[in-house]
Amino acid sequence: MNSNRFEINRRTALLTSAAIAANVVNPFRAFAQETPRKGGVFNVHYGAEQRQLNPSLQASTGVYIIGGKIQENLVDLDANGQPVGVLAESWEAAPDGKTITFKLRKGISWHDGKPFTSADVAFTAMNMWKKILNYGSTLQLFLTAVDTPDPQTAIFRYERPMPLNLLLRALPDLGYVSAKHIYETGDIRQNPANLAPVGTGPFKFVKYERGQYVIAERNADYWRANAPYLDRIVWKVITDRSAAAAQLEAGELHYSPFSGLTISDMARLGKDKRFIVSTKGNEGNARTNTLEFNVRRKELSDVKVRRAIAHAINVPFFIENFLGDFAKLGTGPIPSTSTDFYPGANTPQYPYDKAKAAALLDEAGYKPGAGGTRFALKLLPAPWGEDISLWSTFIQQSLGEVGIAIEIVRNDGGGFLKQVYDEHAFDLATGWHQYRNDPAVSTTVWYRSGQPKGAPWTNQWGWDDAKIDKIIDDAATEVDPAKRKALYADFVREANAELPVWMPIEQIFVTVITAKARNHSNTPRWGSSSWHDLWLSA
Repeated sequence: MNSNRFEINRRTALLTSAAIAANVVNPFRAFAQETPRKGGVFNVHYGAEQRQLNPSLQASTGVYIIGGKIQENLVDLDANGQPVGVLAESWEAAPDGKTITFKLRKGISWHDGKPFTSADVAFTAMNMWKKILNYGSTLQLFLTAVDTPDPQTAIFRYERPMPLNLLLRALPDLGYVSAKHIYETGDIRQNPANLAPVGTGPFKFVKYERGQYVIAERNADYWRANAPYLDRIVWKVITDRSAAAAQLEAGELHYSPFSGLTISDMARLGKDKRFIVSTKGNEGNARTNTLEFNVRRKELSDVKVRRAIAHAINVPFFIENFLGDFAKLGTGPIPSTSTDFYPGANTPQYPYDKAKAAALLDEAGYKPGAGGTRFALKLLPAPWGEDISLWSTFIQQSLGEVGIAIEIVRNDGGGFLKQVYDEHAFDLATGWHQYRNDPAVSTTVWYRSGQPKGAPWTNQWGWDDAKIDKIIDDAATEVDPAKRKALYADFVREANAELPVWMPIEQIFVTVITAKARNHSNTPRWGSSSWHDLWLSA
C-alpha cells in the first residue's frame, strides 16, 4: 500500500518492541535472603471492564485478572508450565479415556463459610462449563455426568474419550469452580454473584464500583499456609493508556497487565529502573490478532470476498512499522509457539497482493461503482490494546484502496462483547485470539458451529461447516498424540481455506510492573493466577 496515505502517526509507533526488548529488566532478579513482607495494597491497571467477574462463566484474561484471585481452579500451571493441583489434589484417567477422577482437598471453605465439596465441582461443570462458559461448552461437549460418591471425589464421565493431557491443559483457564449454594436457584447468568463473586481464593471480594474500581481483601482463612501476603488488591478502571502510564510513574499503580499501555510508553518505562517490562509470565497466553467475518452479510458469505480482504492487507508492513520484535507473521489459528500442534506454514496463506484482491472482488461480482467503491462494511475493534486499534485503522486504509469502504465503530469492553457475540451487530470485528496450550481449549471454538449465543470468543459468525466440525470433534477425543496432531493440521488447512476468521499476526503480551513486586511473573499465566505468594518490598 502507499504508506503516505496511511494516516496513523508512525513516529511513536516506531518506538516499538525492539526498544522495549533492548531495555527489558530480568523479572527474576535475585533478591538475596529477603523475607516475604506481610501487608500492603497492590494497585492494578484495569483497562476494559467486561461486566463479568466470574471465571466459571467467562474465560478471559479480563475476567481472570480479578476473578482468578477470588475464585480458584481445580488445576493451574507451575513455574515449568506443568499442571499442578489447586482445589484438586490428584487425578486419574481410566484406560478408555471416558472416566477421569479428581480427588479434592479437604478443609477448604467458601468465603461465606460454607464447605467446598465435590457437589460444587459437579454443579459448576454441568451447569456452567458445559452450558455457558465460552470454550468450556466445546471442551465439555461430550461430558455426560459428574458423579460425587463422597465430598472429596468428583468423577467426570464422558460419552467419547477425553484425553487427560487435554483436560489438564484446559483446566487452568476452564476449571474455575463456583459455589453450588450460591447459584443453584434462579438464572445463573443474572446472579448478583457474577459481579460480587464468592470464592475459595486468597482474596475476598469487597466492592465493585462500575467505571472506577474493584476491591478485594486478604482472606484470613485461606487454606495455603501463611498466604496471602498482601492486605488488599485494588483494580482501577483506567481506559486511557497514557493516563495509566502516568499513574504508574506517580506510584499510584503497581502493575499494568496484558499489553495495556501504549507501545511508546512501554518502551519508555523499560528504561526506568523503577519498573520491570517483560513478556515473562505471559507464555501461557500467546495471542494472535484476528479479523472476524460475519457471514450473515451477503458479501462476506462469499469466500472469494473473505480471501480478497486478506490479500488486500500488507501484514508484514504493519508488523514492521507498528509492532516490531514482539510480533511475527502468523500462519493460522495454531501459533508457532505450540510446539506440540503447530502444523507449519504449508497451509493456505494470503500474502499481500492488491491486484489479486481486486480480481477476486471482481470475480465475486462486486465491481467498483461511483467513486471506486464496491460496498461498505462496519468494523468493530475490541478495546483491549493499542495494537488492535492500530490494526483496525490499517485495515480501514488497506481495504479503502481496493474499493471497500470501512466505518469503524468503537465501544467499551462490554459493548463490544454484546454487539459482536450476542447481537451479531457487526460486519467485521478485530481483537485477540488467545492460544491456551491446546487447540481444543480456546481455538477450535472460534470455528465449531453450535456455540451458545452470546459466548465471547466463539463462532458467532453465522458460519457452519460440517467437515470442520467433525475434524474438531475427532481431534478433541483422540487419545493418540500423533493422530491428534495430524487432525489439527487438517483443521488448520480447512480453516485457512474457508477463512471465517483470519489470524495473521502472532504476539506475546507485555507486562509492566513495579520493581518492588516479588514472586511475580513466575508462572506461564501469572496475570491470571491467584497471586497468593505475591508481596511488595518496602
